[in-house]
Amino acid sequence: MPVTVLLVDDEPLVRAGLRAVLDAQPDIEVVGEAADGAAVIPLVRQLRPDVVAMDVRMPLLDGIEATRAVLRTVPEPPRILVVTTFENDSYVYDALRAGASGFLLKRARPAEIVHAVRLVAEGESLLFPASVRQLAAEYGGDGAGNPAARAALERARLTEREAEVLRLMTRGLSNAEIAARLTVGAETVKSHVSAVLAKLGARDRTQAVIVAYESGFVSPG
Repeated sequence: MPVTVLLVDDEPLVRAGLRAVLDAQPDIEVVGEAADGAAVIPLVRQLRPDVVAMDVRMPLLDGIEATRAVLRTVPEPPRILVVTTFENDSYVYDALRAGASGFLLKRARPAEIVHAVRLVAEGESLLFPASVRQLAAEYGGDGAGNPAARAALERARLTEREAEVLRLMTRGLSNAEIAARLTVGAETVKSHVSAVLAKLGARDRTQAVIVAYESGFVSPG
């Protein structure tokens, strides 16, 4: 089955460009478009896309609030891929904290767009880990200064192996790469990752990594 994508951007040319790139792939299908975040929830409920590629800044409802709304109200919500003009932007970090699984620059090359959609859909690796680290360093506070993140980590009571897996996740390693690093099976790593997410109350790797940075578990610097 192809990865299905909903495009949400107030610029028709941006939507047309993304559609042309994604529809050219045999394993990706654009199933709908919207011009504002306010239209996202009914379209997600109707179309059930795997991924929503969503502009971070829109006139009525921006990508941050639309992301929160989707994740709060839609059962089994799609992955959210924020589309943005600027990489080092507090709006992008706010969207990631709201639950987006990654971000994509509007100037990205076609191959990068396709790679981002596939990676976010699979959910087994962190998209642009160096950029996420940079955003956390700039907008995530001083690490140990985020009480909510510290509390989440303390409640998690990660085992030594789970903590090791989380550290490798912050470096952007995939399940297969973590398995090779730890000399264990891929299914074992998948189980550890699932346990880390469950214990941290994180929807996906991106949210787990943000908790790791903001709690001071690892330093983004």
